Amino acid sequence: MTGIEERTVDLVVVGSGGGGMTAALTAKAAGLDVLLVEKAPVFGGTTALSGGGIWAPGAKALLRDGYRGTAHDAMEYLRAITAGLVDDERLRAYVEATPEMIDFLETASPHLQFVWKPGYPDYYPDLPGGTALGRTVNVPPLDLRTLGTDAALLRKPLALAPLGIWLGPKELHDFYTIRQSWRGKRILAKLLWRMAVARVTGVQMVAIGQSLAARLWLALRDHGVEVWLDSPMTGLLSDGGGSVTGITVERSGETVRVRSTGGVVLATGGFDHDLPMRMQHEPVIDHDWSLGNDGATGDGIKAAQALDAATDLMDEAWWFPAIPWPDGRMQFMLNERMIPGQFVVNGAGVRFVNEAAPYTDFGHAVIAGERSGVAHIPSWLIIDTRSWRRYVFAGHLPLPRIPGAPVPTGGSVPQAWLDSGVVKKADSWPELAAEIGVPAPALVATAERFNALARSGHDDDFNRGDSAYDNYYGDATLPNPNLAVVDKPPFYAFQIVPGDLGTNGGLVTDASARVYRRDGTVIEGLYATGNTAASVMGRSYAGAGATIGPAMAFGFVAARHAAQSLRERESTGPRS
Repeated sequence: MTGIEERTVDLVVVGSGGGGMTAALTAKAAGLDVLLVEKAPVFGGTTALSGGGIWAPGAKALLRDGYRGTAHDAMEYLRAITAGLVDDERLRAYVEATPEMIDFLETASPHLQFVWKPGYPDYYPDLPGGTALGRTVNVPPLDLRTLGTDAALLRKPLALAPLGIWLGPKELHDFYTIRQSWRGKRILAKLLWRMAVARVTGVQMVAIGQSLAARLWLALRDHGVEVWLDSPMTGLLSDGGGSVTGITVERSGETVRVRSTGGVVLATGGFDHDLPMRMQHEPVIDHDWSLGNDGATGDGIKAAQALDAATDLMDEAWWFPAIPWPDGRMQFMLNERMIPGQFVVNGAGVRFVNEAAPYTDFGHAVIAGERSGVAHIPSWLIIDTRSWRRYVFAGHLPLPRIPGAPVPTGGSVPQAWLDSGVVKKADSWPELAAEIGVPAPALVATAERFNALARSGHDDDFNRGDSAYDNYYGDATLPNPNLAVVDKPPFYAFQIVPGDLGTNGGLVTDASARVYRRDGTVIEGLYATGNTAASVMGRSYAGAGATIGPAMAFGFVAARHAAQSLRERESTGPRS
């Protein structure tokens, strides 16, 4: 067709999150002419917004620091959490490919070195093969000045912190103990020192997902990978036999047809922010509560569906309870659900879940409850003044009021939070019940029951505190780190909804990340990874980094398979 620019490469990768950048780097290292396209004017995808962890069983970073778990342990654990939803071949591909992927990245670039901080448990450490030490690796912090002018192209985090305020995963854990331990106080002092150093030197340190995305970008740049930002894919190209041969892209106002002899890797994320699509598959989600990047609107899934691609788990997401602030911000609730002096109730005024459970399990409980006909959206997390003044909560630091502090401080909930309607306050349980619209007798009974359990030291109703995962952000100074009475008014109730880190249902893929049609045949030349593919975790979540880990591992697998297939075709003649 006239007026359409043409381009031919060996492999096209669509999406610049961790999965896409890993696929592009792997393909380039294999000698392919690779092009990475990204629809946003910035790179990093949801990876740049994340905790930056990679659930990486068998990685050398673990083995270097004394981890002795085996591939058998990891397989046993994945089988347990996926409960038959994911076949062994795909699980084995993840377990085997992940340490190879990590090893490849560390060899490919000095910017990509991974570390393990033992102690952040698998999310189900008591299941067969699980471990309380965890299997999550991270990259070290990075000075953004290393990127030069490309620093402006990195997707910004969900919340911008003052210069010098950054925390690594282990530091974050210690910071939450600011009132309970000297470790927490040392972290606070360290943050103040970092702010002072940053003001003097201009250092721009970033950590977690920002550092991972930036380091992958540096590796791509060093290897000369061609990247087109602000270039949305508009469709897939296929030949007469149904094999994928490239994509169409809008670039600088022009349509570009990119032919790819080795196929296409879709790493475009999920459909986090396509509300009609989400409501089609999970009707109780009738608001956009996702924390995924704003460009995740299902582009790769839709393009593959046009070629009759199969999908699975489309009602699923990486659920993460969050506070829906009126200005549209979503504030996720992690350590808040593990602190001892709090509990969560539904619209009937009763508890319905282990509040400290893995966030995906918490989301499942909310959705199942909503489907039952009892209001669970919103739910309410209730704390008392004692807890408010003792624990880090929703960004508030339990310190005397500090005028001009970059985060809320002081002994009372900020008036602006109360004015928002998202936070309610009352001096008695019946008054609080009226504020949040639940039956007063039920809330009184729930509070009395919870406090009795807290005094006994065991949650007989939901076993909160029995798991090492529950304990991680709990209060280690207590007999049960996750239980304490809630009885000191005023009481505060925080509205929470089923937010998510992105959808994780998508295209059905095999152990080589190839996409299947609905009839069970493979669409030759088409691969998918990350949230574009139905999750290798099934409906569960192995541990911190169980989103980015599979994205990067199967990006690596896809690129290797594409390179091998291309070499085989070149040795036997062109593809028909």
